[in-house]
Amino acid sequence: MNREFLLNIAFLLSINLLIKPFYIFGIDRTVQNVVGAETYGLYFVLFNFTFLFQIINDFGIQNFNNRNISRHRQLLDKYFPNILMLKLLLALIYMVVVLSLAAAVGYFQAYPHLLLVIALNHILISLNFYVRSNVSGLGMYRIDSVLSAMDKLLMILFCSYLLWGTSSWQPFQIEYFIYAQTLAFSLTILAGLAVVGRRIQVFRLRFKPAFLLLILKESYPYALVVFLMTVYAKIDGVMLEKMLPDGQLEAGIYASAYRLLDASNMIGFLFAGLLLPMFSRMLKEKEPIDDLLQFSVRMIWAGAITLSVCTYWYQVEIADLLYTEATPYWGQVLGYLIFSFVAVSGIYIYGALLTANGSLMKMNVIFLLSIALNVLLNLWLIPGSKAAGAAVATIATQFFSMFAQIVLAHRELALRGDKGWIWRLLSFTFLVVGLTYGMYNYGTLGWKVNFALNLSFCALLAFGLKLIDLKAFLLLLPRSKK
Repeated sequence: MNREFLLNIAFLLSINLLIKPFYIFGIDRTVQNVVGAETYGLYFVLFNFTFLFQIINDFGIQNFNNRNISRHRQLLDKYFPNILMLKLLLALIYMVVVLSLAAAVGYFQAYPHLLLVIALNHILISLNFYVRSNVSGLGMYRIDSVLSAMDKLLMILFCSYLLWGTSSWQPFQIEYFIYAQTLAFSLTILAGLAVVGRRIQVFRLRFKPAFLLLILKESYPYALVVFLMTVYAKIDGVMLEKMLPDGQLEAGIYASAYRLLDASNMIGFLFAGLLLPMFSRMLKEKEPIDDLLQFSVRMIWAGAITLSVCTYWYQVEIADLLYTEATPYWGQVLGYLIFSFVAVSGIYIYGALLTANGSLMKMNVIFLLSIALNVLLNLWLIPGSKAAGAAVATIATQFFSMFAQIVLAHRELALRGDKGWIWRLLSFTFLVVGLTYGMYNYGTLGWKVNFALNLSFCALLAFGLKLIDLKAFLLLLPRSKK
């Protein structure tokens, strides 16, 4: 199973590392620089506000469907058309709820067109994830990897033309970015439907209330997980805008730091998407999951610790390189927020395991506590520290959630307590901190070269301490035939 996982994650990362970083830093970052931090901050706030209600769009169906199709692939013909009808009904309810609540808080009156299109994009995002959950559930992991990057590749093409290929047009506006998302998501959904359609024998789109209610009953625990995770992950931007007189600007600064965190989280998100169906199938077949779990955690935490520590030391230089309006304060927000990447990486992996095991209600208790902690910390820290305070609140919340999920996973699944790799991980962390401190303060080759060397040396440390096992990478090589 490690060989299968490694082959698929290598392909997945190769596809996404070629495309998504360029989108995030070449396109998304450029859009913020062109339209300004305040305008992009408004987009960030509206995006987060509409995302808070994404639970209505998804209702846990993505994870429910991924888990069930991976275990019972013969259900595709029955599930797909009926759930597709359910998704359309949920999308209508979502739009009504979002626009009504937006009107209640004043967003709809101020920004009706932006809000409407952003909400539509969330519907398309949810539909895209549902279609892909069928692809990965059927075991077509590499096709799913291509689909996972397709929307960003299309965004690169569309926005490159709008940003740099239209000199005779008026200056780039945030609306162009949002419209490009709509088109990119739509085309990706069509590609996914073409893949899934080939595996369906008979497709009949019918309205069956009894079956739809059954699906909702089965998926609501997944829905609650998604909703609670969304609230404590996305409420920061909305609270910044509402609590501060310069809230849109602070939200834009927070968004600039969150962009690097998003780019980093891409790896954890991809791991989770691949691990969920694999864990589900292994648990069903009663196969041991300890080796795959530890292999995944060691691999992703080695990268997360390296990137977090290095980014913290070079926070001002990185912020100044990426953003035309950047000040040392922008770097401070980035330096704080990036440490939550370590916790989020653990959450993606242990969350996927707990979801595959069906431990959803106990996860929901953790997320409820996380929301309470996050809101209280934001109320305390934002008035005095603004975006930096929101970043500190995020770090505390994510680490609390991660440790709680690790404890829950060990209790639910009686995981083996191999402490050897934990001591190697702690040793690795101290060595990375010492190495980065030395490179930053005593390196003489310029910060960009020092930063690159720093990352390289940390990677060698990870191999040396066997957090990333070289023998595992050799499994990628074709096996010789005797």
